[in-house]
Amino acid sequence: MYLNNAATTFPKPRQVGVAMSEALAMPPSNPFRSSPSGGEDVLSLCRSSVGRLLGIADTERIFFAGGATDALNRVFAGLGLDDMPVVITQTEHNSVLRPLYNNPVTAPNIHVVPCDGCGYVSAKAVGQVLEVSATAVDRPFAGLFVLNHCSNVTGAVQDAEELCAVAHKHGFIVLLDVSQSAGCVPIEVDRWGIDMAVFTGHKGMFGPTGTGGYYVDRAISLRPLLYGGTGRDSSIVTYTDNYEYEVGTQNLPGIAGLKAGIDYVLERGVDNIAEREHGMMLYIHNVLTECSDITVYADDSRPIGPLLSFNIRGMKPSDVGYIMQNGYDITLRTGLHCSPLIHTALGTMPAGTVRVSVSDLTTDREVDAFLRAIKENRAR
Repeated sequence: MYLNNAATTFPKPRQVGVAMSEALAMPPSNPFRSSPSGGEDVLSLCRSSVGRLLGIADTERIFFAGGATDALNRVFAGLGLDDMPVVITQTEHNSVLRPLYNNPVTAPNIHVVPCDGCGYVSAKAVGQVLEVSATAVDRPFAGLFVLNHCSNVTGAVQDAEELCAVAHKHGFIVLLDVSQSAGCVPIEVDRWGIDMAVFTGHKGMFGPTGTGGYYVDRAISLRPLLYGGTGRDSSIVTYTDNYEYEVGTQNLPGIAGLKAGIDYVLERGVDNIAEREHGMMLYIHNVLTECSDITVYADDSRPIGPLLSFNIRGMKPSDVGYIMQNGYDITLRTGLHCSPLIHTALGTMPAGTVRVSVSDLTTDREVDAFLRAIKENRAR
């Protein structure tokens, strides 16, 4: 039984594998290079599906990458963050932390918004950090605010619309990381006023690994991290403007699979998926919190995604994961989950937590089996 869907969803809808197989069986159809079918290319079709899922009308500003980590590195490099304040939250993933902290230019200018013991950040806390970090300089915006929409440790879903408004009030542009929420939680990038968004394909979008991308509003100038062939106006060697962001031969089978995964979500309905997953998580939360020796790091009275973390008193998270895997054939996730800062707020450093995460394809039988195994394990 697989309950590590916050890392990568499994199983995938059948149509994802079918779409990838069909893409490999057909002649390649690269935009601006060839289109033997004479129809719209898979990149444009997938962009349209991403736009529908994330609430983005200007789908030409959606660009594909190898995943959220790839996309984040491209965006950070392209913004040119020299001497610019970068405000992040304590819930951020290492795909945000490491590119920023390992760059000697950005590292001194990072400011962290603290979260509470369940991973939520308040508008007041965000406003206070933004106000302190803002500097009066001659640039189009005061700084960058990076927000993890859904924590991959506690499942806490932030109020992105409210926090975006706070950031804009202080002159910051907003980069929303929807890696953990896309496909699981309704997202409205345009309506919320989000300037940039980063997504990965292999989680709630039900796509294959190695897919993902980012959206950038046209008002933001982003210098490419990578340069190369695009098939469009090959006479240009040196760019002065009109940058291109998708270079080289793209992962067409992967993007075909990603489109199929997103289309499954759209057909099923994000609201329906969110309702089912939320029901499973409430059930897990209620059963675990009934056990006096289990600490659950989640607040069921506030928005929560399809995952949560817990610990069993007197047991290391790694031991719990080992027993579940080898004694019950149940795959969970243990440790820091690539998000080290949040564990200071949770009080779970350095061992971390045990994480259970579901998807729309997780069965009630699997959830019940997991809960029985935890009860048996703690009773030993």
